[in-house]
Amino acid sequence: MSLTRLDRRYGAAVGSVWSSTLGRVTRTWTGLGSWRDTDVRRFERTALPVLLAGQRQVASLTASYLEQLYREVDGRARRVDLDLDTVTGRALRDVDPAEVYRRPFKEVWAALGDDVSLDEALNRGAYRLETIAKTDLQLARTHTVREVGEQMPHFTYTVRELQGEYDCALCMIASTQRYLKRDLAPIHPGCDCLVKLVTADEDPGQVIDEEKLERIHDAVEEALGKSDRGGRAVDYRKIIVANDHGEMGPVLGFAGQRFTGPDDINLPT
Repeated sequence: MSLTRLDRRYGAAVGSVWSSTLGRVTRTWTGLGSWRDTDVRRFERTALPVLLAGQRQVASLTASYLEQLYREVDGRARRVDLDLDTVTGRALRDVDPAEVYRRPFKEVWAALGDDVSLDEALNRGAYRLETIAKTDLQLARTHTVREVGEQMPHFTYTVRELQGEYDCALCMIASTQRYLKRDLAPIHPGCDCLVKLVTADEDPGQVIDEEKLERIHDAVEEALGKSDRGGRAVDYRKIIVANDHGEMGPVLGFAGQRFTGPDDINLPT
C-alpha cells in the first residue's frame, strides 16, 4: 500500500484540525494561571467545546474520505449515515469528558504533592493533556471508520498508512499487518496513523509486508542488542523511526528526541 493523492489530501486536512485544536487547548491550559479547582471549571468551559468541535471535524472528514475511497474502489457512490454523537465526546470512552480532562490537573496536584517544582508539575500536566487530546482525536477517527465500515460491505479489512516524518516502531509494525475492520483501535495514545478500508478477493493473511516487518525488527535488534516479536522485552512505542532519511534510509531514536541527522541520535551499544 502507498499514500494516494486522496490519502494525502485527507491526511493534510486532519493534520490541520489536530494542529488547530491542540494549539487552542494548549493556550487555554498555559493561560490558566493557578491550576486550582476554580481553574478546572474555567478550563472545561473554554476547552471542552474546542475539543468536541475538533473531534467532530475529524469524524466528518473521515466519513467524507471513506465515501470518496469507496467510489474509487467500487466505482459507485455510497452515501453514509453517520451520527456524530456516536463517534465523539462521551462515546469515545464512555466517560464524561469533564472527568477525562480533569486528569491533567490531577497530574499537576500529584506532582506538587511529591515536592516536584511547579514548572515540572505543569509540564507533566501539559503532556498528559496533549496525550489525552491526541488520543481522543484519533478515537474519533477510528470510531468513524468502524461505523462507516459497517455500511460499506465491499470493504473487509483495514490497513494503516504512516503519515509522519517520524513514527514509532510499533506503528510501523502495524503498517505491515491487515486487520478486520471491526477490530480497529488506536495503536497507542497519540497515534496518528491514517486508517484505510481495503478489499481483497481472499484473506491475504495477518502479515502483508513480511520484508518490511523483518527490517524493522532487525533494525531494533541492531540498535538495542535485542528485539521482541511479542513487544514485551522492548517497548516499540518508545523507538522512533525516521521514515525517510535521504541517502541513509531509516534511522532510530527514542521518544522525546528530536533529531535531524545521524549525529543527533545516540543509540546504546
